[in-house]
Amino acid sequence: MSSIESTPLEKLNTLIASGTYSQIKALIDILKSADIAALLESTPFEQRAIIWNLIDPEQQSEILQELHQDIVSDLLADSSNEEVVTLLAQVESDDDLTDILQQLPGTITQQLLRSMDSQDRARVENLLSYGEDTAGGLMDTDTISVRARVTVGVVLRYLRRHIELPAMTDNIFVVNHRDQYIGLLPLRRLLVADPGMTVREVMITDIDPIDAETHESEVASIFARYDLVSAPVIDSNGLLLGRITIDDVVDVIKDEADHSLLSMAGLTEDDDTFAPIWRTAKSRAVWLGANLITAFLASAVISIFEDTIAQVVALAVLMPIVASMGGVAGSQTLTLVIRSMAQGQLVDSNIMWMIRRELAVGLINGCVWASVVAFGAYFVFGDFTLGLVIAMALLINMAAAAFSGATLPRLLQKLNIDPAVAGTVVLTTITDVVGFMSFLGLATIFYT
Repeated sequence: MSSIESTPLEKLNTLIASGTYSQIKALIDILKSADIAALLESTPFEQRAIIWNLIDPEQQSEILQELHQDIVSDLLADSSNEEVVTLLAQVESDDDLTDILQQLPGTITQQLLRSMDSQDRARVENLLSYGEDTAGGLMDTDTISVRARVTVGVVLRYLRRHIELPAMTDNIFVVNHRDQYIGLLPLRRLLVADPGMTVREVMITDIDPIDAETHESEVASIFARYDLVSAPVIDSNGLLLGRITIDDVVDVIKDEADHSLLSMAGLTEDDDTFAPIWRTAKSRAVWLGANLITAFLASAVISIFEDTIAQVVALAVLMPIVASMGGVAGSQTLTLVIRSMAQGQLVDSNIMWMIRRELAVGLINGCVWASVVAFGAYFVFGDFTLGLVIAMALLINMAAAAFSGATLPRLLQKLNIDPAVAGTVVLTTITDVVGFMSFLGLATIFYT
């Protein structure tokens, strides 16, 4: 048996195909919750219910915290509200619980909140008040805070009263008497400090807290810039609300990478690889329709010059070269600019420099490859005019592609349109239309 066939996923698929549910149960029982979640996400939706029903109820709540929210809603779709509430009540992390609730009907949320004590309900309601793509939506309220005036010895005795510290605890948060954040007490300092020293003497104040309304992409940038493991989250009044940990930020970075990759194809990071056929078809139909409209537009441009094409048949052979070269050049610029925007490197003060740089690059590459294509066209067809026409058209289209790729993302952003989603479709339309128009238009001028 090969190493690939011995993986849990391959074993699971084999067992499901053979219908040996007792062995599936035995396999699941020896796996960790994160591994079971990965198996569920890698399994066709018809088989997920089989696996889910074989999992012990006490472990289901742990697995829910590891799953993508869309899959959670599918798994719980056939359960009653009471069953869902009972299951979610076992989720220990407030931020994981909030993420799940945001994907479920409001009736379940209200029923679960009513079942909580006042303190837990207040924490969850506070988290639900923030958007899921903000620092407030990412944060966990499980924090440890101390006052600046107490001694290190007092803090150590306080910590020993806990059964364990919250996961990813690298700092204790320091607050004033109004619970406003004022600094951090790193564990690496706390453990070696003189017990008689005050927290104020040991704490650091050079790490700024993150506002709860900060977008998650900016949160990820802050963590990457300062190599943080955790960071405090505050409200507009400076009150300490919770903390964000690196494991949450890794999920954000992964989601943004998925978004950038999939959006170029008109997909979203929420698309389930093993979702039902009809749901997947509907999600992709919109951008296929948009692409069809742009294709009709490019075809309309070609039809304008059908007499010229009939006169010089070689034009039909060479047309795709002009559009393709422009498309590739534009995509290179578009991808670079979108990435720079996502990383916060591209702002109003340097956007013009970027546009000039990309336009210059487009013109240089346009001249180089226009010369190559012109020579090739003349060598194959023996027509100097044809070589000159395609060279000029290629130069025009590559310059237009570079300019469009550099300016489109900011323009789409100002229109509240995601550049990663719409940029490729719009850019393809521009390069096709400009490429065909310049090539066939110049041919019409030179040959008639």
